[in-house]
Amino acid sequence: MTTWLVTGGAGFIGSHLCEALVARGDSVRVLDDLSTGKRENLPAGTDLIEGHIADAATIERAADGVAGCFHLAAIASVHRGVTDWLGTHRANLTGAITLFDTVRRLPAPIPVVYASSAAVYGDAATVPITETTDRRPLSAYGADKYACELHARVASEVHGIPTVGLRFFNVYGPRQDPQSPYSGVISIFCDRIRRGLPIDVFGDGGQTRDFIYVGDVVTALLAAMRLRPADAPVFNVCTGTATSVLELARTIADAAGTRLDVQYRPARAGEIRHSTGSPALSRASLALTEPMNLRSGLSNVLDWLATAS
Repeated sequence: MTTWLVTGGAGFIGSHLCEALVARGDSVRVLDDLSTGKRENLPAGTDLIEGHIADAATIERAADGVAGCFHLAAIASVHRGVTDWLGTHRANLTGAITLFDTVRRLPAPIPVVYASSAAVYGDAATVPITETTDRRPLSAYGADKYACELHARVASEVHGIPTVGLRFFNVYGPRQDPQSPYSGVISIFCDRIRRGLPIDVFGDGGQTRDFIYVGDVVTALLAAMRLRPADAPVFNVCTGTATSVLELARTIADAAGTRLDVQYRPARAGEIRHSTGSPALSRASLALTEPMNLRSGLSNVLDWLATAS
């Protein structure tokens, strides 16, 4: 039985990955400080080590005997990067470097597939965004994720650690807590619209995003682990489809069979207007199939909210 380490495995994306690994017969070890993740998210039989990703001794214990590591632990909040710049940096970048440093000291380096983010691009001048688009992050979170990519290249080229980075765009799906300050717009909209409550739309609602279902993200993670590359590639994980905030809200209301009630708020300063990725390279390199369509994914979220409430 193959054992994999999943950092941040009790969180939204991580727990779905753990389920997929267990379902195919693998063993899973999770490192999570449970600051946002939940123990109950983990499938039965998961080995949970509770601790911080930047603690070297904890990572050393977690990495012992595993075949590879999926590194998802992070504080995925732009706002937290403003209010706790150093704390988020410790989790998002120091944690990644600590992991790489631990792996390079193993008898044989294990592969690491890690989460990057579309936040590395900042406000891109053109869309769709390709992997070669200039990286100009506008947040501490985006800056740390880009730095993770640079350190992953060092890990590969200097220390022989196979690494693959995945730049997630707007991930959504079941188990994304609508009450959490870290949640995306979909979980919040789905929760409020299905209950007949108004939603807040900032500006004119014409902002577009690329929404990717969590199951498709898991598929990309598993495929990336099979690569074992020497050149530290990084891929977009996205659909290539632009969806406006208003279009999203209308689709959710239609799927929920509920009237849409929109409250328009002033536009938020510094908000990126358009963010849509190109999935061409990741589909070719990782042999990915067409992603789940938005309507089907939204129905899954609504069904989960109905059973979770």
